[in-house]
Amino acid sequence: MKNIIEIKNLHKVYARGTHALKGINLNVKEGEFCILLGLSGSGKSTLLRCMNKLIDSTSGEIRICDEDVVSALGNNLRRIRRQIGMIFQQFNLIKNLSALTNVLTGKLGYVSLGHSIMFTQHKDDVNIARDNLKRVGLLDFANKKVKNLSGGQQQRVAIARALMQNPKLILADEPVASLDPATADSVMKYLGELNKKDNMTVICSLHFLSLARKYGTRVVALKDGEIVFEGSPKEIDEKKFQEIYGEDAEEVEIK
Repeated sequence: MKNIIEIKNLHKVYARGTHALKGINLNVKEGEFCILLGLSGSGKSTLLRCMNKLIDSTSGEIRICDEDVVSALGNNLRRIRRQIGMIFQQFNLIKNLSALTNVLTGKLGYVSLGHSIMFTQHKDDVNIARDNLKRVGLLDFANKKVKNLSGGQQQRVAIARALMQNPKLILADEPVASLDPATADSVMKYLGELNKKDNMTVICSLHFLSLARKYGTRVVALKDGEIVFEGSPKEIDEKKFQEIYGEDAEEVEIK
């Protein structure tokens, strides 16, 4: 299979001197469900945000779909980002708008300013948005304001919004960290279906090894900005888990 992501010797040093990423080398193939594991502050979110240039890396190379992300600017960067759906821990939705309108905002990377102002009146876009809400089981909630939905429902709206881009890749930055265990599993189920049914590449940062084992095809573990493990989720035993998270860490099961 072809690499959809190629990262070479990636470093990120923040303005106050924190060296968040230290020479990351990582390839991700098309159709993989790659899980990023590690403590808070290990570099998972920084790595994901460098991939779509929400933050600038300090040095190194990032290529996504054979495109150079690091040097991309303006329309070129916008074109690259169309191929990357982003899902955030805190959902990043517009709470006073309906679920349907929030999903439609996922199309903004493809349209002109004039279209974006009038996009709720475009029948084709609305039909696609409704189809994407249906995919995540929320078609009946299309006209409800997002602020009236549960956390799990809001995250599913965020997944539907990402699908509006028709992406080749989804980056999910701790998408279930603020959800209860049962809801977390239900959200991961939808990401898993996209990966298996659509062969969509997913890179997802998590804290729960049980979810990594259930949905991931590969795990990449970070510690202090460096990759300390790369392999199958089944290879992570108690000893390896404690090497990643610390000697006092205990695995929490989500079934």
